[in-house]
Amino acid sequence: MDYPQPGFENKICPPAQLTVKAAALPRPLVFTNGCFDILHRGHVTYLAQAAALGCSLVVALNSDASVKRLGKGDERPVNALADRLAVMAALECVTLVTWFEEDTPLQRILDCRPEVLVKGGDWSPERIVGNREVHAWGGSVHSIPFLHEKSTTALLEKIRRL
Repeated sequence: MDYPQPGFENKICPPAQLTVKAAALPRPLVFTNGCFDILHRGHVTYLAQAAALGCSLVVALNSDASVKRLGKGDERPVNALADRLAVMAALECVTLVTWFEEDTPLQRILDCRPEVLVKGGDWSPERIVGNREVHAWGGSVHSIPFLHEKSTTALLEKIRRL
């Protein structure tokens, strides 16, 4: 039996198409970014909170090379970009998911011009990449406090101990 392709994969947006696809989304648009290597409760809670700040949520993932440059360890990311994109796209609260090769998501932020820029509670608003740009066009920047203290690094350490 042939099974239909999952529709959530339509939410994966190559960077070259982001400007056009983001322009068609309901506003206000919320933007966030990260590695999201092994998705856990802290991630999904944070993403749902971010989505609630607007009508559409765009998530930009670090490419595999970008993750490696962050110094999270030689074996990171555990999941390849294509897998991380698919898992992120499957989340109901995510409208579009894209990626960036650079060290920061600034170009993706400029591509979609969000009204709301969000990062997790370990980032102060003034340290969030794109803060100046989003404020300049009248948007807001938020650092969402963690409700569930979870960490992919800590999870991997626990797995290794077992």
